[in-house]
Amino acid sequence: MNRKWKGASCDGAMVLLLLGHMTTALEVPLDSKVLEGLPQPPTITLQSPKDYIIDPRENIVINCEAKGKPHPSFSWTRNGSHFDLDKDPKVTMKPSSGTLVIDISGEKAEAYEGVYQCTARNEHGTAVSNDIVIRQSRSPLWSKERIEPVVVQLGVSLILQCRPPAGLPPPIIFWMDPFFQRLPQNARVSQALNGDLYFSNVQMEDTRSDYICYARFPHTQTIQQKQPITVKVLDNSPAGQRRPSFMTPKGTNSVATVLRGETLELECIADGLPTPDMSWNKEKGDLPSGRFSFHNFQKTLRVTEVTEADSGDYRCTAKNSQGLAHHVITVMVKAAPYWVGAPRNLILAPRESGILTCHVGGNPKPTITWSVNGVPIENTPKDPSRKVEDDTVILSDVQTGSSAVYQCNASNEFGYLLANAFVNVLAEPPRVLTPPNKLYQVIANNPALLDCAFFGSPIPKITWYKDQQTSILNSDPYVLHINGTLEIHAAQPLHSGKYTCVATNYLASKENHVRLEVKEPTRILKQPEYNVVQRNSKAVFECKVKHDPTLTPIMSWLKDNEELPDNERFVIESESLTISHVTEADEGTYTCIMNTTLDQDSASAVLTVVEQPDPPTDLELTDQRERSVQLTWTPGDEHNSPIQKFLVQYEDSLHQEEAWVNMTEVPGTKTTVHLDLSPYVYYSFRVLALNDVGFSDPSLPSKQYRTNPAKPDENPSEVEGFGIKPNNLVISWKELNGLQSNGPGLQYKVSWKQKDVDQEWITETVANTSQFVVSDTPTFSAYEIKVQAENDYGTGPTPEVVVGYSGEDLPSAAPDSVQVEALNDTLAEVRWEPVHLSAVRGRLQGYKLYYWRERSLHKEDSQPEEAQVLVFGENKTDGRLPGLHPYSLYSLDMRVFNGKGEGPPSARQQFETPEGVPGQPASFRVTEPSLDSLTLVWTPPEEENGRLTLYTLRYQPVNTTSELGPMEEIILSPNETVLTVSNLKYSTRYKFYLSASTVKGSGPTVTEEGVTIMDEAMPSRQLDIATQGWFIGLMCAIALLILVLLIVCFIKRNKGGKYPVKEKEDAHQDPEIQPMKEDDGTFGEYSDTEDHKPLKGSRTPSNGTVKKDDSDDSLVDYGEGGDGQFNEDGSFIGQYSGKKEKDTAEGNESSEAPSPVNAMNSFV
Repeated sequence: MNRKWKGASCDGAMVLLLLGHMTTALEVPLDSKVLEGLPQPPTITLQSPKDYIIDPRENIVINCEAKGKPHPSFSWTRNGSHFDLDKDPKVTMKPSSGTLVIDISGEKAEAYEGVYQCTARNEHGTAVSNDIVIRQSRSPLWSKERIEPVVVQLGVSLILQCRPPAGLPPPIIFWMDPFFQRLPQNARVSQALNGDLYFSNVQMEDTRSDYICYARFPHTQTIQQKQPITVKVLDNSPAGQRRPSFMTPKGTNSVATVLRGETLELECIADGLPTPDMSWNKEKGDLPSGRFSFHNFQKTLRVTEVTEADSGDYRCTAKNSQGLAHHVITVMVKAAPYWVGAPRNLILAPRESGILTCHVGGNPKPTITWSVNGVPIENTPKDPSRKVEDDTVILSDVQTGSSAVYQCNASNEFGYLLANAFVNVLAEPPRVLTPPNKLYQVIANNPALLDCAFFGSPIPKITWYKDQQTSILNSDPYVLHINGTLEIHAAQPLHSGKYTCVATNYLASKENHVRLEVKEPTRILKQPEYNVVQRNSKAVFECKVKHDPTLTPIMSWLKDNEELPDNERFVIESESLTISHVTEADEGTYTCIMNTTLDQDSASAVLTVVEQPDPPTDLELTDQRERSVQLTWTPGDEHNSPIQKFLVQYEDSLHQEEAWVNMTEVPGTKTTVHLDLSPYVYYSFRVLALNDVGFSDPSLPSKQYRTNPAKPDENPSEVEGFGIKPNNLVISWKELNGLQSNGPGLQYKVSWKQKDVDQEWITETVANTSQFVVSDTPTFSAYEIKVQAENDYGTGPTPEVVVGYSGEDLPSAAPDSVQVEALNDTLAEVRWEPVHLSAVRGRLQGYKLYYWRERSLHKEDSQPEEAQVLVFGENKTDGRLPGLHPYSLYSLDMRVFNGKGEGPPSARQQFETPEGVPGQPASFRVTEPSLDSLTLVWTPPEEENGRLTLYTLRYQPVNTTSELGPMEEIILSPNETVLTVSNLKYSTRYKFYLSASTVKGSGPTVTEEGVTIMDEAMPSRQLDIATQGWFIGLMCAIALLILVLLIVCFIKRNKGGKYPVKEKEDAHQDPEIQPMKEDDGTFGEYSDTEDHKPLKGSRTPSNGTVKKDDSDDSLVDYGEGGDGQFNEDGSFIGQYSGKKEKDTAEGNESSEAPSPVNAMNSFV
């Protein structure tokens, strides 16, 4: 970038960040390119722990690594004195390092025990390490001793002491037998924190001679053991039950001290009989949540990461059936020094100021001392730019060459802390460490962080620019962080673009460019849905995703958060996952994940595989009785679809083998059913289970269960009697099935007799049939009938008596006194006398009326139509015939009918329908257009429905905006089919309405439109005249004359006078110029008897009448106040608002008055 950045003179937009020079240190960058050539005092990067326990079998390595520019040199002190490495060939220092390696082969390691400290120095300062205390690990042997057997009485308490030798570090204690098997411990017998074994009360099983205490020393990986201890328990004077008392700690109170950050272990062990139970609580507070635990059978309370808040009184309680005991341990929390804020390195420019702070905590409060380059600060030359105030060193107006390393030492009785912090005085121009032209891509509505890592001394000011904008990026949505990063909290597409970061101090300026692209988020528009599919079918999960088109999406699917099985049945497409031939192993949660390089979205759905249930098993028959049994079973696997019901089926191998019949249904929650049985059946049962998928396979059949024969429990059903011939009676019934027969030898006892006749029952016995025919019966007579079942074991119950009828015959008579009357032109009414029941000879079902149209009364040659039938109920004696044709001759007859058929017809009756209104003319068209006439041609209606009396023709003009003018009407004779309408205006559209009439009224109207032709010479003449000056003057004079006439008319009307209309009309012979109407002061036609003449050129109707329209055409109907203009053919248009005309036939319509131009044309 060629632009030169200089503070406020910069033209671009900028965000300025000024870092404080007093309390904020410039961070030293880790970039090797920046560090290269940058002066830097030493910094310790690696050192051995303060308390360094060494293994005497290995060489001693004391770590000390440091960095700096130039690379520092190293030296050591031992026990406070200079350690001359050259004088000891066993000690070497690693190249370019301060790490010591001490070869102890052939030497004793304890010869090198002591306190070591490393010093790293270069020309800019000196850094020192912690005091490293080197000690050799030790695992001393157990002293030989003679241990006498321990003899105790049953029930008393006992302590077996371990007392291992002191080692470095302390050993780990455990009790085992000679075979290295741990001794069993419990609430009664347990090991204390000091390694001793405590018995709250001894029992006889505690007698043994192999109680051995082992000590394991971790550094040397050696195990030492104590001499075995023998314990002998006597029961000659057993101790009795007693309340608890504490074996450790003694008394009721004790004190424990723990350091902050370490683990607190409190222990209470009590004797007592029975064995006491232990519990803990903290007085005036709760045990620290999440940091406490109980061990050693509740005898030890452990609190991790102790804080000052954990100090206080802790109460342990021992309780048994004899009472309880308490002990309170007062915990005091002390603290070795710990960092609250360690001093940080400072990079200052010449003449700048800064502070070093050594902020520590501890209990008791630590003592803080400062050193410079390893020398106590009080022993260094006095420096006026430096001031020490307890834990703070204040530097002001520093000078080039005053770089140094400061040491802060904080100590109390529990330890110390040592920290090095250098002060590097530099004058460095700004450097931007962020790579140039770096591309940042973020998802919309997410934070965007544009880095501008920088270095310089003095600390540079950071300025940000976007594109070529001139506004300062120091307000919402931009946030500038202290490290130079520009943050946009919720980036939007409009924030995309080129950003420039500029770092400036008094030495120079440095700029860097980055780009930001804000992408649309990836979103799953249609998530996969919960899927329930049947086994072996197909499951499809849809996952439709929207993403930024510039990002490459990668679709992946997981099953139960793991990769999909490597199986060709799983097919992943762009927006779906298809699983074919689904199995139960495919069940689980499927997750669709759409990944881009910047974001991802995911959605999950569960697949449940269902199938029909497994068949029930273990069918068992219990509670077996003569007519019932109980069936139980075990359901099969539901396969993820609950069983809704069970279906119990049976097979009767005696009557119908291998035919399974549904017997009953049982709710899916039950597995037992009580079954009612029939006699003389060989039952086998099976059960099917039903869920949403379907029925299971049948279970295996149960054992066969046979019932004994018995007489029938029921008689045949659906007994009825009917005739199929006039002289017979058919008795039918529904046979009993094998299950209903109840035994062998099933027969039917059929009985009948004529109703209301004194006679005995006639009985016949039949078998293997469902009907019996009685012959030679009277026609349609009532019979009483009954059918009873019987078998070899007896007869069924007493049967019910039903009534049936013998066969019907055709009726023998027709209805009498049939009369008909036409009610209107389409409806007639018929009346008749009913037929006597004896002549019906069967069950009367109704009457049928046959009627047909013979002909139209005005068409002698018309043919009869096909007869139509109306059916009336058996109780009807009258009815109506709708839908008749007007002005027609009809014939009819009537017949009675029963179940056998129809009887003979009645005498034929004829009637005529009156006239009706006619239909619309069959055709209507406009022909032969001329300048002032149109010819109309039509044909009569197809349905005249009577004698036509006349045609009514009405017409009116239609202007270019489809508005209708005044209506004219002409009455025509019924035999006319052609009419020429004259005196029409040229080049005008007319609408015609035609209807036919009979004495009953006018029929529907048919409409047609036609247009008169244009006079070809007229437009050019009008155009020529209209452009002449004299014509324009004439038009103005006429307009002025009309205005004067209107004023005179208005004055005369107000005075009550009447305008001499007839005189004016006589004075103006031009038929287009008409006088004013006297009644309303408007121009109009004078009304007298001559006004009823027909139109010029039109023919007078045969009846000599022409109906005058309600509105007469007059000059005033063209209105007043209309604007004059020229129409398309050059003629003058000057319309005036006219009155509305009302057509008597068509209702209210808008009339359009003819233009005054027609009147003006007479002057041409």
